[in-house]
Amino acid sequence: MAAPSTRAIGWVEPQYRHPVRRIAGRDVDYRREIQVMAVVNRTPDSFYDRGATFGLDAAVDAGRRAIAAGAAWIDIGGAKFGPGPAIPIAEEIDRVVPVVEALRDDGAALSVDTFHGEVARAAIAAGAHVINDTTGIHDPALAEAVAASDATLVITHSRAEPRQWFPRPEYADVVDEVRAFLEQRVALAVSLGVPEDRIVLDPGHDLNKNTRHTLELTRRFGEFAGLGFPLVAAVSNKDFIGESLDRPRDGRLAGSIAAAVFCAAQGARILRMHNVAESVDAARMVEAIMGWREPAYLKHNLVDGPNEESA
Repeated sequence: MAAPSTRAIGWVEPQYRHPVRRIAGRDVDYRREIQVMAVVNRTPDSFYDRGATFGLDAAVDAGRRAIAAGAAWIDIGGAKFGPGPAIPIAEEIDRVVPVVEALRDDGAALSVDTFHGEVARAAIAAGAHVINDTTGIHDPALAEAVAASDATLVITHSRAEPRQWFPRPEYADVVDEVRAFLEQRVALAVSLGVPEDRIVLDPGHDLNKNTRHTLELTRRFGEFAGLGFPLVAAVSNKDFIGESLDRPRDGRLAGSIAAAVFCAAQGARILRMHNVAESVDAARMVEAIMGWREPAYLKHNLVDGPNEESA
């Protein structure tokens, strides 16, 4: 095994081009806030929940539970990233738009995970605040749809054609190559009319990367903070955690929280997670440690007499 990079690891303070973002009618200051993006997939073959939220009622209920647990974003998908037969555009719209319509008054930022411009337009018209493109603007019409609205665009690194297999990916330096890709795609988005203050970046954990690639990307996540945009860390229950710890999909919560907190320390401000309550607690704890938020209450060693928590 080759020795991993020894580049310094520590708290990274991103130098944002536009630190305060207007998303879903709310100003978010990413210098002082870490948000959790919950995952709701209306797909029968999603990698984690295996279709548990494929039904409309189940998807809407899952979204509302996530919001009640503290999720600031709900990411709604109608076609999984992994290889498989194409989903007709009309069918993908039928999967995601009713969920957006049902949740649009519930207070969260609604994100739609798609790589099709037509789906993006329909989702935005239904009330979506974010388009999450895991193909890094494969379809320029998607960026044009975002540009014509007030929605935010998440640009994610991946290399495969949509829904196609990408065997044995190789990188000379995964972080340098992902960073260069993201810089190029930001330039493309801006050329298509998307303002910089409505762009968010995701280096794409595990997307066309093996476990060693993803561990290196995580270890050096802070290098993406220099791009100047809010960063998503989509680490939840992924295979790099399973392979690192020898855990099945339903045994990766602790590893997912550890990876998410590490990425937050390296500049991630949006954590895309399946286990919402635990992830929100982790995010709030990091904010408290950093002094960005007050504790929920103060009692320990602040009372006149002994109590069971004093030490």
